[in-house]
Amino acid sequence: MSVLLVEDDPLIREFVVEALREAGYHVIHASTGEEALAWCKRHVADVLVTDIRLPGKVDGWQVAERCREHDPDLPVIYATGFSPTSPNPVPGSLTLKKPFHPDEIVRMVKELDGKRRLSPN
Repeated sequence: MSVLLVEDDPLIREFVVEALREAGYHVIHASTGEEALAWCKRHVADVLVTDIRLPGKVDGWQVAERCREHDPDLPVIYATGFSPTSPNPVPGSLTLKKPFHPDEIVRMVKELDGKRRLSPN
């Protein structure tokens, strides 16, 4: 199972990537929304984990919306400490407030993956 992680903080990104890999997930990581969208155009992840506030012109809300254009049922987890914009989550997504323990992300990814595997699609 693959997880696309979009996080601009290198320390947080490293901890989350390590926790997800230790849990058996294949992790693709990006530090900007633009990097994540470029990846999403060529591939499909099983779960998207994105920070909301990202450097550049594409925020986490937009990453989720655009990735969902390719996979309408893509599970999304938003991880954020602060968002200057109004919330605009995609339907069925989860939100995790920073600071968090990387195990929280692992637990949420497992939860979303389990729901996706049970869905009739």
